[in-house]
Formats: sequence, structure tokens, C-alpha cells
Amino acid sequence: MCPCLSFWRTVHSGVFRQRRPGEPPLDKGWIPWLGHVLEFRRDTAKFLQGMMQKHGDVFTIQLGGYYVTFLQDPLSFGAFFKESREKLNFNIFSRELLARVFRYVGFSTDHSILEATSQKHLKGHGLQIMTESVMSNLQNLMLHNLGSGVNPNSWKEDGLFNYCYNIVFRAGYLALYGNAISQTEGDKVKAKAKDRTESEVLFHEICKYDQLFPNLVYGVLTPKERREAYRLTALFCDGLSMERMINKENISGWIWDMYHMRREQGMKELMIDRYMFVLLWASQGNTGPSSFWLIYYLLKHPDAMKVVRNEVLKVLKESGQEVRPGGPLVNITHEMLMKTPVLDSAVEETLRLVAAPLLTRAVLQDMTLRMADGRKFFIRKGDRIAVFPYIAVHIDPEIHPDPFTFKYDRFLTPEGTQKTDFYKRGKRVRFYTMPWGSGLSMCPGRFLATNEIKQFAFLMLLYLDFELINPDEKIPHIDPHRWGFGTMHPDREVQFRYRLRY
Repeated sequence: MCPCLSFWRTVHSGVFRQRRPGEPPLDKGWIPWLGHVLEFRRDTAKFLQGMMQKHGDVFTIQLGGYYVTFLQDPLSFGAFFKESREKLNFNIFSRELLARVFRYVGFSTDHSILEATSQKHLKGHGLQIMTESVMSNLQNLMLHNLGSGVNPNSWKEDGLFNYCYNIVFRAGYLALYGNAISQTEGDKVKAKAKDRTESEVLFHEICKYDQLFPNLVYGVLTPKERREAYRLTALFCDGLSMERMINKENISGWIWDMYHMRREQGMKELMIDRYMFVLLWASQGNTGPSSFWLIYYLLKHPDAMKVVRNEVLKVLKESGQEVRPGGPLVNITHEMLMKTPVLDSAVEETLRLVAAPLLTRAVLQDMTLRMADGRKFFIRKGDRIAVFPYIAVHIDPEIHPDPFTFKYDRFLTPEGTQKTDFYKRGKRVRFYTMPWGSGLSMCPGRFLATNEIKQFAFLMLLYLDFELINPDEKIPHIDPHRWGFGTMHPDREVQFRYRLRY
């Protein structure tokens, strides 16, 4: 069919679509085909809050040619996540997004490959190996000046977001895609220096891609932005290609398996290179911003900083290690990270405040959406169903009282264990935070990402003195244009200073 004819048929159907008996409230917006996409893109949270006030906790809106039903009752989320793949399918939406943003066209087996390799390398023993690799690279990036003669009492100034994102992104990248080979570079010191230089260049390019990402998602790029997106995609695909990586060591088993499984299935090298870029973005695009928010909230809440620091020191002492001038670098292991309930609560509270994923499924059959209170809504084949947990759960004052205040112990019981009991309308809420999604769309790398954040916090607290330059400034608003997690525009950066203690 002619693309133009297909487009106008879609517009035509959008203009004349009417709500049928039993369907959710319908709000098409004023712009044919686009519907509410401009308002939605401008500030998703604010727009959806307005829709909930107008229509309730289930409603259908038009967004860029699709009709999307939003389910915003957390007590009914189980029906959404447990629905069969024959009716609700995450993979279709995911494939469309990857093709539009990364120009990656995969196989129908992609999701099963991801599940299998993630189970092997991002959990259990595989996760321990990955955690060790992240630790080694964090030490290289953060602490390479120790014992080098650099004055440890010399303060440096930087943007806190830039510093956290820079270090955590680069450490994760090196842990996944490998290190320079000592024999090739001459010695271990030169190889580590090359890792620092190469990863720094890559980080600056990913920041440029960050700015384009929302427009790529919604397909509203200017010609100049489109050219820049193509340039950056080509740059990352080349830098992450197996042709380049074969000259490195310590490449993660996760990356190797992803590469070989696709090659065995006959995927072309160019498409595999694009998938390597997908994996970099998916695994490292949010850990740095999340690390920033954790450190920032601790700096703004000295009581929380004190308790978390004491826990870190306690865990370090129990491991038989200590930080001392001229001593060996401490090694923060996976086992140590399993003994930090206070830090775990602080991380979960941080993600509650800043994580805003949009969880979407394609509707493959006409179906009935059954609510916890007995209501039923008919959903049409070809539509989308979505959940936006940030406003449905994370900042709901009934589930999380005083929701915009950082409370490091919100997820701790009085006994100091993990708290999992949260309630709405007198009923226990199963999905009380959802920073990593849920069901089929739950992030497979969430355990590695959490370990990265915690390892970075450990090293910050153990090795650095750091403080805000303007401690009384208000906590900045989360950038609503960030896909998933909060970020900072350069003109709203939080300035801090830091120095090595030893």
C-alpha cells in the first residue's frame, strides 16, 4: 500500500473514532493523528496528572497515530503484567522503538536470547564477576592519582551530575566492552591510561546523544538533528564493533554471548554493531544519573549521609579491609553489597523520586481489562496499553506519605530490614515502586545497575571529601525530557567540590 494512502487512512480513522459502550473515556486531542503528543512530550507527568483529574484512573488518548489506554490504578496492575502475550505484547513496541531510535532490526528470538544471557551473566555467579570488573574500572577512573604525588588536599570543582554520570558510565562501559591490552600498550599503567582517555571521549559523545534521544523516540527531529543522530550512531557502532573489541581484553561474557548468538543466527555485522550500541545505552544510560541523585540527596540530608557512611564503614571493617595512606585500594565485592540495608533503602528512595519509566504493551486482540474494584473496560485490537508508575505509585501520598521528601529510611522496617508493606485504600500494594519496570519489560540489568550505583557511593564515601558549593540552593527539578530517569541541563548543573583524602 502507498505510504501516503496508509497515513491518511490512519488520520481519517483517528478523526472519526468514537468511544464505544464499555470503553475507557476517550480524549483524542485537537491535532489529527498527533493528538496529545506535543503536550505529552513537553511534560509527561504533568499532562497525565491532568488527564487523571479529568477522566479518572483509566483513559484512552491519541499519541502520534496510536490510541493508548493508560492504566493508573496500582491495585489493578496485576491484570496488566500477568496478561498473556497473545493479548498484550511488549516485544512489538520494543522492536518499533529500537528500529526508530537505533535503526536496529532484530530477530523474533531477541527477547529469549536477552533473557537467557542475562540470567547467566547478570545474576548469581555471573553478576559477581561483573561486579568485580566494575570495581576495577571504578578504581582506575576515580583513584588513579593515589600515590602519584598529586596533592591530595587540592580541591577540584565540577558539576556533580557531570562527575557522577561520567565516572559511572565509563566504568560500566569498560566492564562490558573490555580494556586496553597491557602488552599492546607497553605496560599496565599505559593500558589503564588509554582506558581513561578512550572512555572520556565516548562519554562526551553519549552526552550529545542524550540531548537527541527524546526527539528520536517521538520522531520529531530537525534535518540538522537527524544528521547528528546518524553521525553519532555510526560512531558508536564503529567503536563498539567486534572488529574493535577483538583488540581488547576482559570483554564481558554477556557481550560475547550476545554477539555470538546473533552471528550464529545469520545476523549481519552492521546490525550486530547497532545492537552493541543498544546494549550500551540500555545498560549504562541511567546508572550515572541515578548515582548523581543518590549523592545529591545525601548531601542535602546530612542525617542520611551520616547513617549511610557509618554503614559503609561497618561493612568495610567486617570485610577485614581499611582505607589508609599508601595501603592497597579497597575492593567492594558483591558479598559486601548484600549487607547494606540502609544504603539499599536510600537507593530505592532515590529511584522512587526520579525514575519515570513508561511501560507499554501492544494490544493484539480485542480484550477486557478487569480492574481490582470490579470495573471492566473493553480495549481494541491495534491499540496500546501503558502504565506510568511515577504518578500512579511513586508520588501517590496515600502509598508514600510526603512523597516529594527524601526519606532514606522509607523502605526500612523499625528492625532495620527491608520494608515491603505499603497500602492504598486499605489494601496492600504489590507494586509499590517500579523504577526498573515489571513483568516482561523489567530491566534485566537492574542488579548490575544497582551494584554500580552502590559501589560508586562506597568509593565516594571512603576516599573523597566532597561538598556542595551552594548548599542552600533548592533541589533542582527533574528534567521531564529525560527518557526514564532524571537528568540535568548544563545551565542547571549542581556545582560541588571534592578532594582525595589520602
